[in-house]
Amino acid sequence: MPQHRIYTTSFASVYPHYVAKAEKKGRTKAEVDEIISWLTGYSPSDLATVLDDKTDFETFFAQAPRPNPARGQIKGLICGIRVEEIEEPLMREIRYLDKLIDELAKGKAMEKILRAA
Repeated sequence: MPQHRIYTTSFASVYPHYVAKAEKKGRTKAEVDEIISWLTGYSPSDLATVLDDKTDFETFFAQAPRPNPARGQIKGLICGIRVEEIEEPLMREIRYLDKLIDELAKGKAMEKILRAA
Protein backbone atom coordinates (compact mmCIF):
# COMPACT_ATOMS: atom_id res chain seq x y z
CA MET A 1 0.00 0.00 0.00
CA PRO A 2 1.52 3.35 -0.93
CA GLN A 3 2.30 5.48 2.10
CA HIS A 4 -0.28 8.16 1.28
CA ARG A 5 -3.08 5.57 1.20
CA ILE A 6 -2.48 4.39 4.75
CA TYR A 7 -2.93 7.94 5.99
CA THR A 8 -6.55 7.93 4.80
CA THR A 9 -7.19 4.37 5.94
CA SER A 10 -9.40 4.24 9.00
CA PHE A 11 -7.63 3.28 12.20
CA ALA A 12 -10.67 1.07 12.94
CA SER A 13 -9.94 -1.04 9.85
CA VAL A 14 -6.40 -1.85 11.05
CA TYR A 15 -7.06 -2.09 14.79
CA PRO A 16 -8.56 -5.63 14.60
CA HIS A 17 -5.33 -6.77 12.92
CA TYR A 18 -3.29 -5.40 15.82
CA VAL A 19 -5.54 -7.25 18.26
CA ALA A 20 -5.50 -10.48 16.22
CA LYS A 21 -1.71 -10.40 15.97
CA ALA A 22 -1.43 -10.03 19.75
CA GLU A 23 -4.09 -12.64 20.56
CA LYS A 24 -2.55 -15.14 18.15
CA LYS A 25 0.55 -15.00 20.37
CA GLY A 26 -1.36 -15.27 23.66
CA ARG A 27 -1.53 -11.56 24.42
CA THR A 28 -4.70 -9.52 24.97
CA LYS A 29 -6.77 -6.72 23.47
CA ALA A 30 -6.31 -4.91 26.80
CA GLU A 31 -2.54 -4.94 26.26
CA VAL A 32 -2.97 -3.57 22.73
CA ASP A 33 -5.17 -0.79 24.14
CA GLU A 34 -2.60 -0.07 26.87
CA ILE A 35 0.11 0.31 24.22
CA ILE A 36 -2.08 2.65 22.17
CA SER A 37 -2.86 4.70 25.27
CA TRP A 38 0.82 4.88 26.26
CA LEU A 39 1.84 5.98 22.76
CA THR A 40 -0.93 8.51 22.11
CA GLY A 41 -2.65 9.43 25.36
CA TYR A 42 -6.05 8.21 24.17
CA SER A 43 -8.25 7.02 27.06
CA PRO A 44 -10.37 3.89 26.60
CA SER A 45 -13.45 6.03 25.84
CA ASP A 46 -11.44 8.23 23.43
CA LEU A 47 -10.20 5.11 21.66
CA ALA A 48 -13.75 3.75 21.41
CA THR A 49 -14.85 7.03 19.80
CA VAL A 50 -11.96 6.93 17.31
CA LEU A 51 -12.93 3.39 16.36
CA ASP A 52 -16.65 4.19 16.10
CA ASP A 53 -15.97 7.29 14.01
CA LYS A 54 -13.62 5.38 11.69
CA THR A 55 -10.99 8.08 12.16
CA ASP A 56 -8.18 7.92 9.61
CA PHE A 57 -4.54 7.41 10.65
CA GLU A 58 -3.58 10.99 9.89
CA THR A 59 -6.30 12.38 12.16
CA PHE A 60 -5.72 9.67 14.77
CA PHE A 61 -2.14 10.78 15.31
CA ALA A 62 -2.74 14.50 14.70
CA GLN A 63 -5.41 14.56 17.41
CA ALA A 64 -3.60 12.28 19.87
CA PRO A 65 -4.21 13.88 23.29
CA ARG A 66 -0.74 13.27 24.74
CA PRO A 67 1.87 11.77 22.42
CA ASN A 68 4.33 10.10 24.77
CA PRO A 69 7.70 11.89 24.78
CA ALA A 70 9.37 8.51 25.43
CA ARG A 71 8.24 7.24 22.02
CA GLY A 72 11.58 8.47 20.68
CA GLN A 73 13.14 5.56 22.58
CA ILE A 74 11.45 3.11 20.20
CA LYS A 75 14.21 1.72 18.02
CA GLY A 76 14.71 -1.22 15.71
CA LEU A 77 13.55 -2.68 12.45
CA ILE A 78 9.97 -2.70 11.23
CA CYS A 79 9.25 -3.88 7.70
CA GLY A 80 13.01 -3.89 7.10
CA ILE A 81 13.38 -0.19 7.95
CA ARG A 82 14.87 1.29 11.09
CA VAL A 83 11.97 3.06 12.78
CA GLU A 84 14.24 5.73 14.24
CA GLU A 85 15.42 6.68 10.73
CA ILE A 86 11.96 7.27 9.21
CA GLU A 87 11.92 10.96 8.29
CA GLU A 88 8.23 11.47 7.49
CA PRO A 89 6.62 12.22 10.90
CA LEU A 90 3.28 10.50 10.35
CA MET A 91 4.83 7.34 8.93
CA ARG A 92 7.24 7.28 11.89
CA GLU A 93 4.26 7.45 14.31
CA ILE A 94 2.51 4.60 12.47
CA ARG A 95 5.68 2.50 12.55
CA TYR A 96 6.18 3.22 16.26
CA LEU A 97 2.80 1.60 16.86
CA ASP A 98 3.63 -1.29 14.51
CA LYS A 99 6.91 -1.86 16.37
CA LEU A 100 5.24 -1.89 19.79
CA ILE A 101 2.60 -4.39 18.60
CA ASP A 102 5.40 -6.56 17.15
CA GLU A 103 7.20 -6.48 20.49
CA LEU A 104 3.97 -7.50 22.25
CA ALA A 105 3.43 -10.39 19.83
CA LYS A 106 7.03 -11.52 20.36
CA GLY A 107 6.37 -11.91 24.08
CA LYS A 108 8.24 -8.90 25.38
CA ALA A 109 7.23 -7.75 28.89
CA MET A 110 4.90 -4.74 29.00
CA GLU A 111 7.41 -2.80 31.14
CA LYS A 112 9.96 -3.11 28.33
CA ILE A 113 7.44 -2.33 25.59
CA LEU A 114 6.31 0.80 27.44
CA ARG A 115 9.93 1.85 27.98
CA ALA A 116 9.54 1.88 31.77
CA ALA A 117 12.71 2.74 33.65
